[in-house]
Amino acid sequence: MSRPRPEPVQVVKQRRDAALNALVHGVPYINYLGIEFDRRGDELTAILPFDEKLIGNPILPAIHGGVTAAFLEVTAIIGLSWTTLWDKMERGELDPTSLSPGHIPRLPKTIDFTIDYLRSGLPRDAYARARVNRSGRRYASVHVEAWQDNRARLFAQATGHFLMPQDDG
Repeated sequence: MSRPRPEPVQVVKQRRDAALNALVHGVPYINYLGIEFDRRGDELTAILPFDEKLIGNPILPAIHGGVTAAFLEVTAIIGLSWTTLWDKMERGELDPTSLSPGHIPRLPKTIDFTIDYLRSGLPRDAYARARVNRSGRRYASVHVEAWQDNRARLFAQATGHFLMPQDDG
């Protein structure tokens, strides 16, 4: 008995990109801020493209602290959700075609979120990556780092703790 032939890589990539797209575009605030995600394998980089509406202090000018906080929290939640979805897709427990912006899984709920503002966010694109420190059935801990021109020169970082959504049934 022969094994079924694996799907072409492009088909798998398209399905994963569609699942990520549904997850990201299912949250209106992410769309309002213009946050995008670049996926390379299972690694996500969040991108906050510069826009004048993001400036909090026009005299400096600097990205508003609330925008920075939201960017970091969104990166943590989407990164954590993507890690969970990725595992389910790899195990065959989730059909990525079942996801759409109107039908996404429940997202983790923030328990607490601590931000370190290391320097002003300049009026340019910002990037962030989340690292899941621990993820269990009920609780997760995530660390996020944000930078602009130089990955080694962070302008903000955060640590968050999240309540994981419980599977229905």
